Amino acid sequence: MKNIALSNRIIIFLKKSWCDFRIRAVLFALLLFTLFIWYTLCPPADFPVRTIISIPVGIPLVDISHTLKAQHLIRSELLFEISVTLRGGERRVQAGDYFFTRPLSSESVARRFTRGEFGLTPIRVTILEGAMASEIAHIFKQKILNFNESMFLAQAQEKEGYLFPDTYFLHPNISPDESIKIMSENFNKKIAGIKDKINAFGEPLHDIIIMASIIEREAMTPEDRRFVSGILWNRMKIGMPLQVDAAFLYVNGETTAGLSLEDLKIDSPYNTYRYKGLPKGPIGNPGLDAIMATIEPQTSSYLYYLSDKQGMMHYSKTFEEHKKNKAKYL
Repeated sequence: MKNIALSNRIIIFLKKSWCDFRIRAVLFALLLFTLFIWYTLCPPADFPVRTIISIPVGIPLVDISHTLKAQHLIRSELLFEISVTLRGGERRVQAGDYFFTRPLSSESVARRFTRGEFGLTPIRVTILEGAMASEIAHIFKQKILNFNESMFLAQAQEKEGYLFPDTYFLHPNISPDESIKIMSENFNKKIAGIKDKINAFGEPLHDIIIMASIIEREAMTPEDRRFVSGILWNRMKIGMPLQVDAAFLYVNGETTAGLSLEDLKIDSPYNTYRYKGLPKGPIGNPGLDAIMATIEPQTSSYLYYLSDKQGMMHYSKTFEEHKKNKAKYL
């Protein structure tokens, strides 16, 4: 009897042990499966943050998942396709450009693609009239994260004068060459509307833009810009040096207040005291009003002008009158 009882206890123990083993095995398998799902759904370590991903119109789901896997947005193509399918299939994927500011799981990526959550909130960037390419580069650097300021400046310097100052709404991952293209195209659009007036004025467009960039810095109001325009074109006509202080921003970065007599002797193609005619190129990017003032100058007998501490312009016909105005207003 004792042997039978012992045998029964052994059998019960073995059954219980086997049951516990199966439970542990199932739990372990569930744990492995959970870890696998978590690993495949969580973002890859090299998820391309602050990158635009383009989804073309009509691209099959398998191609989308393959592209996303290749660009490290997802770990598993299969699980991504399952997530999209559960949301209505590939027809629900909305074509367009998607911008990611932080890593997302493949399930979250699928949700954004099927909802058309592009994430491209435009950034408002305002470029003031007269801004130089270097100033524009700095503004973009402040407004747009990871903007390559030096690359922009290297490409934009030859476009100085033709980067139209305006308020732009740009996507948050815009490249230097794309921003230059947008500003240049805007310039062409603005100029197209006054092309007939430019042609009628009779001066080359490049000369007009150089003069407009000077006028933009030399005068503030539309009326004063037209008077200054008439004075400067008249100086060129009679062979008188332009003698504009604004050009020294391109010589040594100085404004009128900081200029010395030694500065006026600097040998530079932008030194309009030393060399007659227009400087080598534009000293900034003029707005439309400065361009219009350049081609619609106000005829007068004035040859000199100055701006007082309040920004008021004072004109004179002779150098003696000009010296008196300097003593009186400056």
